[in-house]
Amino acid sequence: MVSSYLPYPLYSGGNVRLYNIIKNLSKIHEITLICEKRANQGEEEMEEVRKICRKVITVDRGKQWSPANVLKSGFSTKSFLTTGHTHENFKQTIMDELVREPYDLIHVETFYVMQNLPSVSIPVVLVEHNIEYMVYEKYAKNAKAFIRPLLYADIFKMKREEENAWKKADRLVAVSNLERQLMKRADTVTVPNGVDTNVYLYRDVKDVPSEKRVLFIGDFKWMQNRDALETILKEIWPEVERRIGDLNINLKLWIVGRNLQSKFKDMTDSPNVIFDEDNKDETKDIYAKSYILLAPLKVAGGTSYKILESMASGVAVVTTNLGISGIEAKSNVHVLAGDTYQMAGMVIELLTDKSLYEKLTLNARRLIEENYDWVSIAKKLNEVYLSCTE
Repeated sequence: MVSSYLPYPLYSGGNVRLYNIIKNLSKIHEITLICEKRANQGEEEMEEVRKICRKVITVDRGKQWSPANVLKSGFSTKSFLTTGHTHENFKQTIMDELVREPYDLIHVETFYVMQNLPSVSIPVVLVEHNIEYMVYEKYAKNAKAFIRPLLYADIFKMKREEENAWKKADRLVAVSNLERQLMKRADTVTVPNGVDTNVYLYRDVKDVPSEKRVLFIGDFKWMQNRDALETILKEIWPEVERRIGDLNINLKLWIVGRNLQSKFKDMTDSPNVIFDEDNKDETKDIYAKSYILLAPLKVAGGTSYKILESMASGVAVVTTNLGISGIEAKSNVHVLAGDTYQMAGMVIELLTDKSLYEKLTLNARRLIEENYDWVSIAKKLNEVYLSCTE
């Protein structure tokens, strides 16, 4: 496996996915992971991954946002994203390992490390977490006018790189059926994101805490989380508080996540908003204390872990149609989904209609158990492996 990241600790969706896939596939395969390692990851993190791999080999990852990378990408045919993940040490490490030992298959996580592979005669499976250029396009549309031309120029390069990588791979994997269709390659296989249903346990509605917490959780270095939080604070939460009126409900908005900029705290003076930047609880315990997940996602790709984990945990979900675009979930059956202007009403409805809340959370848990458990997901990926090695 070749990846742009060491998948521990489990702070991000990419880490969660790769860690759980390796954990399950290592029961039937010998896996060597070659990956970039961030400066804040050390021996302790590597040891956790070694427990589920035959071998872990890392190369140091440089800073993406550096003057050198900006200049390189500006004066080359490579996108900024690919430039930051292209380096000779990575290439040489992969080459040395392929010379040292025989391998049956190479699994590549994301197209923007694929250029580090040497020419090989063994099958290559490329797994895309998103269609990256489309995620960046959504961001560029909302960017300030003076920077938009530069962003679109870089997106043009990224689109070409990504589509070329799809063609070169022996097998291509998407995480949602929508993205599989957009890739326009007939043999693309969908292997969705998932949840460990033995960790994220269903909480019965009778065990809900008396304080009703509306949760938004995420790492705020990602612009889709920043965009969603701004929408909550400016548009949705003020309307929820206005409409809750005289209802005797102990209600809080709970914002959990790292890299939270101070500007968000300036967007509200409500005493019912909790900003929780240093929460040490495990994610499963955060969901156990929550009543509703509010996720007005406008920029998304792949499938959202916060939505899958909430559905597994018995937490009702209010989101956009885009938020469930990579999940086989239906509004009014498993979640409530719609436009952002409808979301305050959806939150109130879940707070006041216990039968609706119970119906949605039970249906959501069943859907997760049937389609999004990591064991079944690893089995699907193994079938992809076998299809190109037999």
